[in-house]
Amino acid sequence: MQLDSLVDAVRTAYAQRLPLRVRGAGSKDFYGGMLAGDVLEVGGYRGIVAYEPTELYLTARCGTPLTEIEDALAEQGQMLAFEPPRFGVATLGGCVAAGLSGPRRQQAGAVRDFVLGAKLIDGTGQALNFGGQVMKNVAGYDVSRLLAGSLGTLGLIAEVTLKVLPRPVAEQTLLFEFDEAEAIARLNAWGAQPLPVSASFWHEGRLALRLSGAAAAVEAACRRLGGTPLEAADAFWHSVREQSHAAFSASVLWRLALPSTAVEPGLDGLVAIEWGGALRWYAGEQGAIRGAASRLGGHAVLYRAPESLRCLEGAFTALPPAMLALHRRLKKAFDPKGIFNPGRLYAEL
Repeated sequence: MQLDSLVDAVRTAYAQRLPLRVRGAGSKDFYGGMLAGDVLEVGGYRGIVAYEPTELYLTARCGTPLTEIEDALAEQGQMLAFEPPRFGVATLGGCVAAGLSGPRRQQAGAVRDFVLGAKLIDGTGQALNFGGQVMKNVAGYDVSRLLAGSLGTLGLIAEVTLKVLPRPVAEQTLLFEFDEAEAIARLNAWGAQPLPVSASFWHEGRLALRLSGAAAAVEAACRRLGGTPLEAADAFWHSVREQSHAAFSASVLWRLALPSTAVEPGLDGLVAIEWGGALRWYAGEQGAIRGAASRLGGHAVLYRAPESLRCLEGAFTALPPAMLALHRRLKKAFDPKGIFNPGRLYAEL
């Protein structure tokens, strides 16, 4: 597949005012609002365009599977530090559009923190370039990072340049037996100390804590913290990253982003805590969950649910009027006829 074919498809849709649903591998069709528009397959536009291990960046086309990218990085002892879920077949474009980060996010940062540049086909069919290949080139309006989490509503993300990082020299995972309140307290206490914590995951009274970094730092932290070393730690963190762990098995799953020190919001159905206490997962229908999250200074996302509930609740918390107006202006600037992924992020877009 060539870039010109994607440009032509978008220009045709623009001329006919035809809604498009951009699709790489469909691994995250469950996420966000309802799917609408004619499918524009971009999985064939794939391949690594540039990779400079010494400069710590990689550029690839939107349809490139994450597995292909991470295999190339592994050969050089490097990684995508935000550990995006692959769900088996995920592509780079979908990874950036969804903006989902994995367990290492609490240490390394989110997807948007690693996006250096992007090539975007806007709603009129223009191919636009934003950002660069190194951090110092990212200046002015940082549009490339704005694309992270936009769910394809601003345009077709054709290429992305990402910052990559070396893999840690040493890693160890420790297990602790804590209830929810104790786990949150310990995570916040440890987070305030110079410990090489790269991931945490609490489920059913057990807290897993991953330490990553220099061998001496990891060994010292293990001696200091105690706990029980976890065998098969790589497989465990893979299950968390890919959400194949039992904690994510519910048909209705809510994702709460809260201050890490937030107390229990008074809800039933807590199944997991990640990111040092800042990410909490709840299962089942939760009528008061968005109000509870808001009172604690956070927000709730209906991460996965049957179509009927997604229609009723909406995937994301409604925006206040001023923020919605800003989103509408951005949408109008990049996609004047509203052809890209209508309703996927918010019904008003």
